[in-house]
Amino acid sequence: MNTTKRTPLANLMQALSKIEPHEMKATLASFAFVFLLMTSYNILKPIRDSMASDWSDSEVAQLWTINFFITLGINFIYSAALSIARLKVVVPSVYGFFALSFVAFAFGQQAVADPVALNKAYYIWVSLFALFHISVFWSFMADLFNKEQAKRLFGFIATGASVGGLVGPLLPTVLAAFVGNDALMVIAALLLLPVIPLIAYLERQKTTTLNNAEQQTTAKSQTIGGNPFAGFTLLIKSPFLIGISVFLFFYTSLGSFTYFELKNLLSSYDGETRTQIQAGITFAINALTIITAMFATGRIASRYGVSVTLALIPVLMMGGLVTVGILASIWLVVGLQVILKAGNYAITRPAREMLFTLVNREERYKTKPVIDTVVYRGGDVINGWSFAALTEGLGLGMGPVAFVGAVVAAVWALMGVILGRAYQKDQRASD
Repeated sequence: MNTTKRTPLANLMQALSKIEPHEMKATLASFAFVFLLMTSYNILKPIRDSMASDWSDSEVAQLWTINFFITLGINFIYSAALSIARLKVVVPSVYGFFALSFVAFAFGQQAVADPVALNKAYYIWVSLFALFHISVFWSFMADLFNKEQAKRLFGFIATGASVGGLVGPLLPTVLAAFVGNDALMVIAALLLLPVIPLIAYLERQKTTTLNNAEQQTTAKSQTIGGNPFAGFTLLIKSPFLIGISVFLFFYTSLGSFTYFELKNLLSSYDGETRTQIQAGITFAINALTIITAMFATGRIASRYGVSVTLALIPVLMMGGLVTVGILASIWLVVGLQVILKAGNYAITRPAREMLFTLVNREERYKTKPVIDTVVYRGGDVINGWSFAALTEGLGLGMGPVAFVGAVVAAVWALMGVILGRAYQKDQRASD
């Protein structure tokens, strides 16, 4: 390839992130896409969490349960839409619908005298948006890039989510006292609107500069078709997709461990100190994610393969949990939280998204939201009660629970190796 025709930016990006010049436009547009999504979400999330302070623990637990069942219903509706409507209409419509819904919540705050019920509805809706919007995005990415490109590019693209995670919270921090929560909801909604033309632009890039039109099983103007409940039936019938679900479940298990342990360890601190620690953790997670995803993820996946990429964070967590079991330190738990979340955003999730390049379009668009929302939220419910059973039911302390978590991390790593080998086997067969 003649590098003399490349721009300095193209040469720099290829050197740092292994992005080829003809992939630059699509990659940067994808980066902007997920940046807008996560900036919008990180404006909405602090509003949601501020509302939760007005409710008891049991009320919040009830909302989590309601959210799980609503997630089931929304997945049925989404799957049905994919069966009867054109894909190029459904995907942008998802984001347009969410944007309109947040505008409606903003105006609803002004229209009702007692907004308690509306606030609880908003809490559930943002929790649904938290998983659904990013699941649809990665389905679109898996349909846009081929397998080889996914290994090199998904890590860099995922960095856009972390940048949004840094920028998004700054807006309510600066503006909340001046414009109020209602105006912030509208700002978040407006940030979702540029996503719609970006989707159309990326569809054009797919068939032009990326030259990936041949990986589609149907024309982009057609519907995906199939049973509207296929997201669940296809998942149950596929050992590979069940494997991905189990892999995600183990991630939620470790997430529950670090969440509850950190919550309990911070109970002895005053509110301001807790806020400072949590803010520092969030900043560390996003900063580490950006550095890792931009400069390491693509190289790890390309050099060592998907098995190592998927198993890397579980192995680190296993070692960390054994250490916590021996030493039981709050700062070790904080470190585990940073490693788990940053590692998931920068390494594990991009690698997991690569797996969806192996399945057909119907499986990709219909089962992925089921896995990313229903399995995720269901895992939260199961793991939350499991943790309570270990601590409150059996009376186990941090050390024994950490050793249980280490066993879970070991099984999580094994699942990553199994899925990675399936990915490599399919890739060799297609070469």
